Amino acid sequence: MSRIQTTFAALKTSGRKALIPYVTAGFPFADITPELMHGMVDAGADVIELGIPFSDPSADGPVIQRAGEKALALGIGLAPVLEMVRTFRQKNTTTPVVLMGYANPVERYDIKHGGNASESPFIRDAAQAGVDGVLIVDYPPEECVEFAARLRAHNMDLIFLLAPTSTDSRMAQVAQVASGYVYYVSLKGVTGAGTLDVEAVEAMLPRIRQHVDIPVGVGFGIRNAATAKAIGKVADAVVIGSRIIQLIENEPRDKVVGVAHAFLKDIRAALG
Repeated sequence: MSRIQTTFAALKTSGRKALIPYVTAGFPFADITPELMHGMVDAGADVIELGIPFSDPSADGPVIQRAGEKALALGIGLAPVLEMVRTFRQKNTTTPVVLMGYANPVERYDIKHGGNASESPFIRDAAQAGVDGVLIVDYPPEECVEFAARLRAHNMDLIFLLAPTSTDSRMAQVAQVASGYVYYVSLKGVTGAGTLDVEAVEAMLPRIRQHVDIPVGVGFGIRNAATAKAIGKVADAVVIGSRIIQLIENEPRDKVVGVAHAFLKDIRAALG
């Protein structure tokens, strides 16, 4: 079992829901990410999604776009992101880490490091760094059979997004290659947009579970303890990103971890 699968199995046994915070690697300060990750775990995070900065993030709203632009300006690319995970793993060998991003940085990394038809330097190096899962927003499931198999061979999971517009056939395609968990995007649009409709999420999850037999996390639009608690009643995990980025983006360095910790501690208390 992967670390992600082990974590969700333990949460199910204890009757708890997973708290999955997202932060952009290298934001708001280039060297703060491992410290921030530890702080989020201390506040109750069960899995951490770490965003790979990218110049054209098609699924991200203005908040996460700004974070990515700042991280890029600070020199944060995929290689430094992997180094951040290595640093985190020096003190934490149990909390799953998922890299979330886009095809371009991954494929560029493989080209730069001598990848070929039989080997992906990205997969090799991510596994060695201690990554547990990968979510590539613009990789469709029908083109990911081999990629998913290579990840599983390194004990990593391939995670996919599902949306309110996802058809039954798309869900079935995702179910064939996804592992770890799936991430249901609760809103039409980009991250941080719109108001969460809890009833719509509640109605959608049974449809998803007809096709997908792994845990379902819900994100996009969860901004406070009340909405997290409502989603936690129907989903297996609550994913929060834009709100964390908003809270920390203008804080001085010595306040960033504390602000994120306080916010997530309240969310964890609401989830139980």
